Amino acid sequence: MPRPPKSQWDFGNLFPAEQTRHVLTVSELTVRVKRLLESQIARVWVQGEISNFRLQSSGHAYFTLKDAQAQLQCVLFRGQTGIRRDLLDDGRKVVLQGDLTVYEPRGQYQLIVAALELQGLGALQQAFERLKQKLSAEGLFDPARKRPLPPCPRCLGIVTSPTGAALRDVLHVIERRDPGLQIILAPCRVQGKGAAREIAEAIAHLNAWALAASPADRPELILVTRGGGSLEDLWAFNEEFVARAIHASALPVISAIGHEIDFTISDFVADLRAATPSAAAELVTEGAMGARAFLLEVHTQLHRHVTRRFKFENDRLDGLASRLGRAHPRRRLQRDGQRLDDLADALRRAARARFRELRSRWDNLESRRRALRPGDSLGQCQRDFLEIARRFRELGRTRVESLQRRVAEDTTRLQLLSPAHTLARGYSITADAATGRILRRAADTRPGQALRTRLHEGEIQSVVTPPATRTDGPQPPGCRP
Repeated sequence: MPRPPKSQWDFGNLFPAEQTRHVLTVSELTVRVKRLLESQIARVWVQGEISNFRLQSSGHAYFTLKDAQAQLQCVLFRGQTGIRRDLLDDGRKVVLQGDLTVYEPRGQYQLIVAALELQGLGALQQAFERLKQKLSAEGLFDPARKRPLPPCPRCLGIVTSPTGAALRDVLHVIERRDPGLQIILAPCRVQGKGAAREIAEAIAHLNAWALAASPADRPELILVTRGGGSLEDLWAFNEEFVARAIHASALPVISAIGHEIDFTISDFVADLRAATPSAAAELVTEGAMGARAFLLEVHTQLHRHVTRRFKFENDRLDGLASRLGRAHPRRRLQRDGQRLDDLADALRRAARARFRELRSRWDNLESRRRALRPGDSLGQCQRDFLEIARRFRELGRTRVESLQRRVAEDTTRLQLLSPAHTLARGYSITADAATGRILRRAADTRPGQALRTRLHEGEIQSVVTPPATRTDGPQPPGCRP
């Protein structure tokens, strides 16, 4: 039998049975999205332009990072250190590092900023690119001219500042990995006016020393290094003087300027570029470390086992650290701080709205007052006020007299109950002179005990005497058998 045509109003089963679907609350869905973002993406680098920058009184900064197609909400918490907050400004292009998460009260994903860099550095960057193109065209960057490093150098020449952290890092690594390596330091300035010429002269001096010194004291390669800094701080290594001095060096040159993200002209001209001063020292001592490989061969199995165990524990530790980072009280404080900022904004908006409402009511009442002309009823109000004032004064005078009588009666009762009144009738109070404890029985005293007896006027000091020998006559007062 042919199937009847489907009605235009037959949309199928739009609402499945309740037991076939799992309905989430908004909070549950938001928590799932948050966990997914934090576990799958976590910390990222992102670049864009700052807009809508707001600095709250709490110290937290909020802004939007955008490009031509999208935008991302960002928050920089007050306790985050190592970031130049003066670089945050609307319209500025930056590169940010941070943790991607979801702010649950608004259901909005955002970036918690952990690091900030400027995107591009203007004139210096342009000068850097021009010199790089010029020297590249002359062949100074040609990989074919780069020389291999000696596998196990006995003497190393270092061009750097004698007071810089880079020299300490290099010496620390060499002392740990190859303490027999001889060091020749050619001191120079590594930033500021004239630093580039001093660096070039230091390279030339090391080359001259290599020609004149004995084989044992002759440097076999040169390390040009300094610590990290801004593009302005590292500019001496972008000067043409330094580039041509490295190119003219007869000894192989390693360039280790700044951090991994820092690149200078010296890095491109040198025979080898190291990411950091410590990494350069490791490259120099790599041959010496390789010479000890045969000693490690004996422990290969143990090393493999330890490495496997270390990886397992490290993965476990990373997992625990990740869980701790998500559950850390600081994250909750940051979230609560952001929530507090939202509530503060809402409170200010409510206060302004309430003020406008009250101002409008005041204006309406003022208009009604002017319309009613209260001057007509002012005379009657004044008479009523005078009558009320007269009655109030009369009531106050009556109340004061009543209170004075009560005070006099209470004073008489207190005087009758006062210990001084009792003493005036001929009684006395005897107490222990040392402790001030009131004595009520003769049995509470002991021989030699100092007593103080208070009379109506003055006091008497006395001492308890031991009891006399019992006789047939009466006992002295104050003594007990």
